[in-house]
Amino acid sequence: MEAPTQGVNALFILLGGIMVLAMHAGFAFLELGTVRQKNQVNALVKILVDFSVSTVVYFAVGYGVAYGTHFFTGAEALAHKNGYELVKFFFLLTFAAAIPAIISGGIAERSKFWPQLIATAVIVGFVYPFFEGIVWNGHFGVQDWIQSLTGAAFHDFAGSVVVHAVGGWLALGGVVLLGARSNRYRKDGAVSGHPPSNIPFLALGSWILIVGWFGFNVMSAQTVDKISGLVAVNSLMAMVGGTLAAVVAGKNDPGFVHNGPLAGLVAVCAGSDLMHPLGALVVGAVAGALFVTLFTLTQTKWKIDDVLGVWPLHGLCGAWGGIAAGIFGQQALGGLGGVSFGAQLLGTGLGVAWALACGFAVYGLLKATVGLRLSQEEEYEGADLSLHRIRATPERESNW
Repeated sequence: MEAPTQGVNALFILLGGIMVLAMHAGFAFLELGTVRQKNQVNALVKILVDFSVSTVVYFAVGYGVAYGTHFFTGAEALAHKNGYELVKFFFLLTFAAAIPAIISGGIAERSKFWPQLIATAVIVGFVYPFFEGIVWNGHFGVQDWIQSLTGAAFHDFAGSVVVHAVGGWLALGGVVLLGARSNRYRKDGAVSGHPPSNIPFLALGSWILIVGWFGFNVMSAQTVDKISGLVAVNSLMAMVGGTLAAVVAGKNDPGFVHNGPLAGLVAVCAGSDLMHPLGALVVGAVAGALFVTLFTLTQTKWKIDDVLGVWPLHGLCGAWGGIAAGIFGQQALGGLGGVSFGAQLLGTGLGVAWALACGFAVYGLLKATVGLRLSQEEEYEGADLSLHRIRATPERESNW
């Protein structure tokens, strides 16, 4: 039975990889629908090219940093056991590539193209897999240290902290160092409104992400024998909890409504294999309200021009999810147990600190050397014409 089982496991994780790959279309359309029309082409191009750079770098360097293995051997060896290790790489690559896709939304509308690709290579080649290896592969004894202090290792089943919080806190460094979009905050204290350019595309991006997320979470089991319907239902409950909280807190604003489910899904990743569905509902609802509140504060009060709100959505809701696993994963609240609040707090704090420090280091170095920002003229004209020489919807057709 070993050979059929190996084949089924390879197919299982391959399907998960395909589902998470589809999420990158969701990232693209979510950004396209949120940015102004003059930056829509740039949103689409960035996500695809970032994914391509991520693939090469993670294959050559990042996967080895995280898991201590490499693919520089013959195809015969790579195909052993149905090539499971290869499709596992594909699945985990889609997680790694989510980091630059997250960052893209925060630095949209004023960032240079090539410096961001350099940042992508550094982040996916080292910054992300370094922390990934600590949490998911036990590197450097950090998990043992956390367990000795708290009685349990840090638990992050599908990446609330490893993927989302790390991505969101890395993005914060880039957003702060880039500065706000031109004329976003006026000298008289007023905030210029930049409403989403296309609500249908924004909604499409949200729905693609929602559907793909069930591959993101459920297939994190990585083998068929470990699959859990609990993960699927908890993801569902957190998604609707985030939606309902966002529609109330956001006063029926469609931008908040379609980001609310994503906030809930970000938060439930860590403990989706532990919580009771009602606990997941609460976790998602808190995340939805947290996103609306913190997005409003960052944009209007703190004047942090995070275009898609990736720091509150991924950074803060991801951190909440890591901590929430230590609360709602407890048996006293209907969870499966085996998790410690202290471990979750400590592990989340380490992830946030690592990402924040690396975000300022990577983008600070790029700012000091090659520059991060488009010129004022390029920004005014829009990234589409400045970088790609075409708009999403050309004003007139060619006669040829």
